Amino acid sequence: MQADYILRGQVLSFTDTPFGGDSPEAAADLHEAVAIGGGKVLELGAWEGLRKAHPAAELVDHDDRLILAGFVDAHVHFPQTAIIASWGKRLIDWLNSYTFPEEMRFGDRSYADEIAGRYLDLTRSNGTTTMCSYCTIHPESVDAFFTAAQARGQRVVAGKTCMDRNAPDGLRDTAQSAHDDSAALIARWHGVDRLSYAITPRFSPTSTPEQLEAMGALWADHPDCLMQTHLSEQTDEIAWVKSLFPKARDYLDTYEQFGLLGARGLYGHAIHLEDRERARLREVGAALVHCPTSNTFIGSGLFDMAGLMAEGQRIGLATDTGGGSSFSMLRTMAAAYEVGQLRGTPLHAAQLLWLATQGSARALHMGDQIGNIAPGMEADLVVLDLASTPAIAQRSAGAKDLWEAVFATIMMGDDRAVAEVWINGARD
Repeated sequence: MQADYILRGQVLSFTDTPFGGDSPEAAADLHEAVAIGGGKVLELGAWEGLRKAHPAAELVDHDDRLILAGFVDAHVHFPQTAIIASWGKRLIDWLNSYTFPEEMRFGDRSYADEIAGRYLDLTRSNGTTTMCSYCTIHPESVDAFFTAAQARGQRVVAGKTCMDRNAPDGLRDTAQSAHDDSAALIARWHGVDRLSYAITPRFSPTSTPEQLEAMGALWADHPDCLMQTHLSEQTDEIAWVKSLFPKARDYLDTYEQFGLLGARGLYGHAIHLEDRERARLREVGAALVHCPTSNTFIGSGLFDMAGLMAEGQRIGLATDTGGGSSFSMLRTMAAAYEVGQLRGTPLHAAQLLWLATQGSARALHMGDQIGNIAPGMEADLVVLDLASTPAIAQRSAGAKDLWEAVFATIMMGDDRAVAEVWINGARD
């Protein structure tokens, strides 16, 4: 197949995971150029060689900029876009003060359309090409998000948030309506173009046992769907869960007993895990999603990246918009580094980039489609300018290697570092 485009730059391709070895940088290869066509990565190699092999391709020369897979954000709440960076609350107060009043508005399809488009534009400008999003209880919010993503050609995951207790009037469904609405949305959207559905009970405190049972039954009927929820984010939340489910062995058991623990499960935060929970999550191959800016902003705690990785857990990285305080995966990587420092286990730049691309893609069971630049992968790419501001440029100029230069952009970069974004083989 002839390429549509050949991009020249420092093309980063992961060949292994950068966790577990002594040299994280050895998990990645650098190439001079990448050829893409038909929405896919065709070849990696030398610039001149690819030019000769694909003489009709449009040439895009990015000089020494870094070309890598588009960022994959494994846990977001697109309806919280307008309330991001709301001041100073613990989780439960934050939900009641900011989140629930805002989510009430998403029964209005025009408002849901507005925020969905705004969110996808903001995240694309920050280099994010795929995300897994909670919507609201309103089916209209799911329709709005998928419609906007479909128009942009994006690979995304989303689901109707289900909650039938401990939420305001007008923001609760029922066990039956949550099941039926979700089933209808799965039939309408799951597997259409680049869209996938995630069954979405918000978290145990906002679902009755009857609703959790209904969600487990729905997942059993649609095992190819993902299932996303929250787990062990804050200590007072865990105490609340224990009071609501006094017979449960632990927080995870409030999902497990209703069929909501499995390999295609995504468990956001997972900070304060007990030994049994860690063992069961690893045993089933579930994914844990690290949300560092959210965890520090709301004061939740410090994720045990090193310990969980050493156990063999599947881990993704996420902004958790809008509990997270940034739309940027660069800022999220920087926060993950800072959390690691506080635990005495700082992350290498290769590990941070892997988490934001291949790690999150694997968490979503899409590691063979997105999250890396390799032949056959979908052509979702981001081009990073490693000298995007004077402060970064002067630091990058003194870097002894690529990884030192990349680290400066991770720690100080923002949307100005994103020189170009490609989605499904098309330039933004």
